[in-house]
Amino acid sequence: MSYLCNIQASLEGVGASAGSIYAVSTVGSVIGTLFLGFYLFPQVGSREIFLGLGIALLALALVVVYFERQHLRLIITLPPVAVLTIIGIFLIPFIAEPANNASKADNHKVQFERESLYGWVRVIDKPAENFRLLTVDASTIGAASISHGENVLTYQKIVNLLPILAPNIKHALLVGQGAGHMAMTLKEYGIVTDTLEIDPAVAEAASSYFGFIPTGQTIIGDARYEIRQLSGPYDLIIMDVFTGGSEPTHLLTVEALAQLHALLTNQGILALNFVSFLDNGQNAALASVAKTLAQVFPYQQVFISEPDTDFNDFIFLATNHAMNLNDESLSDTHRTWLKQRLVNIDQARGMTLTDNLSSLEHLQIRKSEHYRRMIVDLFGTSHFIR
Repeated sequence: MSYLCNIQASLEGVGASAGSIYAVSTVGSVIGTLFLGFYLFPQVGSREIFLGLGIALLALALVVVYFERQHLRLIITLPPVAVLTIIGIFLIPFIAEPANNASKADNHKVQFERESLYGWVRVIDKPAENFRLLTVDASTIGAASISHGENVLTYQKIVNLLPILAPNIKHALLVGQGAGHMAMTLKEYGIVTDTLEIDPAVAEAASSYFGFIPTGQTIIGDARYEIRQLSGPYDLIIMDVFTGGSEPTHLLTVEALAQLHALLTNQGILALNFVSFLDNGQNAALASVAKTLAQVFPYQQVFISEPDTDFNDFIFLATNHAMNLNDESLSDTHRTWLKQRLVNIDQARGMTLTDNLSSLEHLQIRKSEHYRRMIVDLFGTSHFIR
């Protein structure tokens, strides 16, 4: 009887103890996740976090050995902990700066790097080729020559022609600021441009390393939300967020385009840059973009950045009115340049992209893989080592 009473007494409170352990564990997990995702990653960076965690675990092992010395023989527990600690201290210099060491080996120099909530932002110089790139993870979102700072992305040259095609442009919106070259080009025509960029680290790099000086409002935030806060009207809206290795699909739906359409003047232009394969005009992703635009804008024209190249930038110009490429305001050179790049997209192969259903990421898998291979060939695998 006494034995049973002792067992009963020992079992009392087991449920409460187990519940308390799970409660503390859950609260700790929630706090740790929020603290890590919203503070440590953008403020410290993943490499420093992992190094700090490793050092903390080694220190914890030493603490456990000390407090358990009465139950565990130090001659058995201390040597392996000490060996691991010494090895860890020896490896720290080799782990702490892998990116800088790799960059020297690959003949490129990292001028700026910052890990934000949205990716690993870097400004990388290739002195031998005389160009500087602004990258986010596996996406290149800006490029300029080191010597003169001029934009070297061919697809952005069409921005020079937009003020000629629509001479009444006074106010523009650039969604996806990147290095800011398109906004600076529009400034030369006296056009005030509001810029919208989701990543504050990208905005910082553009100002510090690409000479970007805003001419209008600078907005930092997600485009889908921030667009709803704008009143416009804009004579030109440029969407330049579909150039990299991933697709912000929520910005290319009928509903998102309708919001942009509402911000445009009646004679306004929506210019959308999209990277994909041409596939002789039969690419399903391109067809889906064209078909979705057609649900909102009655007219559109599509231009290819580099003729005779399958993997390319495609610039969609969507309007409420037909644009005449034979307009006398265009010089013969400009007219020829545009007509050589005009392409036809078979919309029948595409689907209408909506907030409810969008398969754009699936349609762009081949493009994303190809794009990443291009970055690896350009920088080597060290570009992806953090």
